[in-house]
Amino acid sequence: MRTLVIEDDAKLQKLLRRGLSEEGFSVDVAPDGEEGLFLAESESYDAIVLDLMIPKISGLEVLKRLRAQKRPVPVLILTARDGSEEKVAGLNLGADDYMTKPFTFDELVARLRALVRRANRVTDSVIRVADLEIDVSARQVKRAGRVIQLPAKQYALLELLALNKGKIVTRTQIYDHIYAYESDTMSNVSDVHLCKLRDAVDRGFKARLIHTIRGQGYVLKEPT
Repeated sequence: MRTLVIEDDAKLQKLLRRGLSEEGFSVDVAPDGEEGLFLAESESYDAIVLDLMIPKISGLEVLKRLRAQKRPVPVLILTARDGSEEKVAGLNLGADDYMTKPFTFDELVARLRALVRRANRVTDSVIRVADLEIDVSARQVKRAGRVIQLPAKQYALLELLALNKGKIVTRTQIYDHIYAYESDTMSNVSDVHLCKLRDAVDRGFKARLIHTIRGQGYVLKEPT
């Protein structure tokens, strides 16, 4: 899941980038509202963590402009402001969740994952496709009851396919949702990860669940 953190506190920026990366997120960071708005308008994100008290353009103004553009990306406000007026203002402008500082990192991660599931209309934390189970809360994968250990990028790719199960996910979508803005990853790396993921998930089983749709992308779906 690709996440944008708009936060001007350098120490908190670093902590969020490192912590979310360790949890499997691909993270971009913006130190002010101007850069944050630019990234949010030009890139594709699964969620945005937004501080209210940021330079150049306030967090509420960033949120207002994004929603005016009909951008549906889930936004979690993370701020030191704990007054009800700020919370109401943020929610009225279209924020999906609100946390105040100080906060617990585990709760932040849980809320972000819940927002992404909700945005993808996934109600259960365990996504099932035939005998494959992807627990997006625990980041655990099983097929036919057997645990499958996946490296971070392969898991992120499987999670993206699972959140869109039955739908074609293009190479562009994979790149947009898995790699950070400053990544210099070559485009064919996604194909390499997909090949290794298919090997981990489908090898040894009669039914293949990950399919290549020639000229379009990939899909995770029930066997037909």
